[in-house]
Amino acid sequence: MDTKDTTALSKQENLVQIGKFTLFSISAGIIQVVVFTLLEERMHLPYWPSYLSALIASVLYNFTVNRRFTFKSANNIPKAMLQLGIYYALFTPLSTWWGDALVRHGFSDYLVLGGTMVINLVT
Repeated sequence: MDTKDTTALSKQENLVQIGKFTLFSISAGIIQVVVFTLLEERMHLPYWPSYLSALIASVLYNFTVNRRFTFKSANNIPKAMLQLGIYYALFTPLSTWWGDALVRHGFSDYLVLGGTMVINLVT
């Protein structure tokens, strides 16, 4: 049986939730950049495995902390994981492909990473 919490949040609670979501999204972005930088600069991996590893680390972190602290949700995790999985089943191969193609055509790795992160944030 699926129990839904239908209690509406107050304006203050909504602002707190938006603030938490924003801070966790920023921290996920930092994780993505740090992992990407370590893999590219220290391990000397090409763009696509560095990007893919960084994206996965960022997504797992962001999903976990937002479910636990921002939305305080423990119910229906399989549904949320399925929705996230569907999105990233499309976004991940496409962004890896276009990112690698842009880097091979001379665009800066970090410019491509930043642009892809913005697209990920707004979609």
